[in-house]
Amino acid sequence: MTSALFVVSEEGYWGEECIEPLTTLESAGVDVTVATPSGDPPVVDERSVDPDEVGEETAERVREVHENHPELNDPEPLARADADGYDAVAFPGGHGTEWDVNQDSDARRLLRDAVAGDDGTALVVCHAVGILAFTRTDGGEFLVDGRDVTGFPNEWEEGIVDDADRMPDGRKLPYWVEDEVKTAGGNWDAELDADASVTVDGDLVTARGPESSAAAARTLLDELGVAAEAGD
Repeated sequence: MTSALFVVSEEGYWGEECIEPLTTLESAGVDVTVATPSGDPPVVDERSVDPDEVGEETAERVREVHENHPELNDPEPLARADADGYDAVAFPGGHGTEWDVNQDSDARRLLRDAVAGDDGTALVVCHAVGILAFTRTDGGEFLVDGRDVTGFPNEWEEGIVDDADRMPDGRKLPYWVEDEVKTAGGNWDAELDADASVTVDGDLVTARGPESSAAAARTLLDELGVAAEAGD
């Protein structure tokens, strides 16, 4: 059976960016495991389950899965996870990833091993794309150097943080994803004129944000050679 590991933030994952790929893969018969940095259940960004922010249907669906999905509520610690045991490793986004997943040495190990291996594939979405700015190959080079990627763009971040880089909840954003990934050598194109943005470069799949979640899920299934459930 095809299997995937989802690396999810305990500091606030964006609901649709996790739930859409997770349920799409499961519907296609993929065996999904969830891991978080400490092994505690992940925390959903409350803005991503706010009907005024994402719409009633999306908010209700995300909250239902978040509260009742067995793996989401009983994750394993990242330190115990091994990319070799999975066909894909997925990194849902959300601002919270900047405080835990992107800075976690085991998360970076999982990403590096998924992309470096002959059989693995990695999907990295939205703010989780920032992990590429901190992940190096076994040879010491930045993993993203020379790769084509998309992710959460500066233009969108400007509409969220204030002039002191503070989030609506008061936390200071540690860095801007686009700036860091470009500095690490990534070929950045968030395709701002497109409704969705998903980029494939070898075994690395990146996606821009919430509206790209469905396309990201379909792309990952294609990369894995798994047929989507009819209607997806």
